Amino acid sequence: MKFTKMHGLGNDYVYVNCFEEKIDNPPAVARFVSDRHFGIGSDGLIMINPSKTADFEMEMYNADGSRGEMCGNGIRCVAKYVYDYGLTDKTQISVETLGGIKYLDLTVEDGKVSLVKVDMGKPELEADLIPIISEREQVIDEPIEVDGKEYHMTGVSMGNPHAVIYVDDVKGLDLEKIGPKFENHERFPKRINTEFVHCIDRQTVEMRVWERGSGETLACGTGACAVAVSSILNNLTDTQVTVKLLGGDLQIEWDREKDRVFMTGPATVVFDGVIDITEIKE
Repeated sequence: MKFTKMHGLGNDYVYVNCFEEKIDNPPAVARFVSDRHFGIGSDGLIMINPSKTADFEMEMYNADGSRGEMCGNGIRCVAKYVYDYGLTDKTQISVETLGGIKYLDLTVEDGKVSLVKVDMGKPELEADLIPIISEREQVIDEPIEVDGKEYHMTGVSMGNPHAVIYVDDVKGLDLEKIGPKFENHERFPKRINTEFVHCIDRQTVEMRVWERGSGETLACGTGACAVAVSSILNNLTDTQVTVKLLGGDLQIEWDREKDRVFMTGPATVVFDGVIDITEIKE
């Protein structure tokens, strides 16, 4: 199987051009290639497929083999791949995902994509549709008890579910301990991506993320969007926010009039390769 390893701010995936390659068992392949000791090493597998409803389809799997609806960093890399590797010459493309069709603007320098702006769509705030079990229609600054401690969460779906938690210090968090307890909490029927956030000022926040199915990652695009929406809803920031992640910064804007979230950030090719997947077991 030919593949390309790419990352968006350190959120790395193995990308496969499924116009040319065929993967029979994506969950098993995702688990295999994601292994950082015995495989390639990644946060998951992303297949670039033909689409009947958009220019391309992004089919993504987390490191544990579970299917993911959407990945903000991943979709920027898809845009870079299809342009840089000659699948399209357009600088405005559409990509089908389980979280809906996304529209992307590509900035090209010296024949290569350097930045990608993604129309991430409308943030979903209705608790039942995120989904989060709550007595309220929207989950904004709502208490949740995890491991005997009370936190306050704001729930947002950007095609996948997020719980945003504000803390005084993101660097000192024991994320390996509390991340899985949030992910598998009974109030999240489909598990959850959890962002732990500290607001620096009205234009800047910093975050760490525990991603459902992958653990802590260096960046999460949908998570950064959820954080911006949450911070605006809680009147902590303005409508344009720089989100500082472990892997770098993303620029997020929530256009309240159109009710759409826009994310701008880089995408990087690490290397191309070929790997034997014939021996992969279930």
